[in-house]
Amino acid sequence: MKAGLFVHTRKEGWRMSVEALSIHQNTYQHLITKFEPEYGIMWYSMDPKPRPCITIELLQSVRRVQMVIEQVNMRERNANGECLIRYGILASNSPGVYSLGGDMKLFQKLIADKNRNALRDYAVACIECVFSNYTLSLTTPVTTIGLVKGDALGGGFEAALSCNVIIAEEGARFGFPEVLFNLFPGMGAYSLLSRRLDARRAEQIIISGNIYSAAELHDMGVVDVLAKKGDGEKALYEYVAKHSRKRNALQAFHKVRQTYNPITHGELMDAALIWVETALRLGSKDLRLMERLVKAQEKVSNHLPVAGVGGGGYV
Repeated sequence: MKAGLFVHTRKEGWRMSVEALSIHQNTYQHLITKFEPEYGIMWYSMDPKPRPCITIELLQSVRRVQMVIEQVNMRERNANGECLIRYGILASNSPGVYSLGGDMKLFQKLIADKNRNALRDYAVACIECVFSNYTLSLTTPVTTIGLVKGDALGGGFEAALSCNVIIAEEGARFGFPEVLFNLFPGMGAYSLLSRRLDARRAEQIIISGNIYSAAELHDMGVVDVLAKKGDGEKALYEYVAKHSRKRNALQAFHKVRQTYNPITHGELMDAALIWVETALRLGSKDLRLMERLVKAQEKVSNHLPVAGVGGGGYV
């Protein structure tokens, strides 16, 4: 057991909840879960197939896990009011990749078919996950941590930004390539990034399409903890040990920050609906560029080297 962290499991209700969480591990599509009661950590690691991108099945599974966290913590508290699940870790099971972003193969089809409703459904599913991940610290309370050990691009970058804390290994890369095919990241990128930086720098990162190293974003203040390559989990447990000693104060600070400069569900949804209409206006040239990125995603899933795409590159 690291750093003396523990969970009181003497109460029968807590013991039953621990057992239930263990029994239902790994029952989700495109997502691997693991509960560590001694640290109060719930892992939910993305494992989409056949490409390391954000599928609708992955989004549905993430939302289910978020709801489990909310329900368990509302029901089960120890004598001191402490929750059973205290940390939610959004990680990845794909070597060298956190997430390559949205399911562009699906986007191609829906845009070609002018299927506004399906695009909207996808966007809404993204916003529900992003907003819940961002606000779990206010309602549950759970500190969400994005553990990034590889490339986090497009929606993958947004997923990491939705967490209260980002821990990234050296060598991890981040960026928004959407501008390369005449689109923009519409699932929270601007709202989330501008809260960590400011509006001007957020716009520069989004519009440039450039790829940034974990070290560069750590210097900017976007990445909270920079770990040596291969030491991501070690850095995470060290952070949890340190955070747990002043958890009450830090949880309160999260609430203060959200009160001072809140991100609302409506703000995120408005941007996502603009994204839907913008996507439907893409032309044949834009879709051909998107096809190149689909092939890049497929090469990564097959562990093949991928050439850069356009200014700034894709991976």
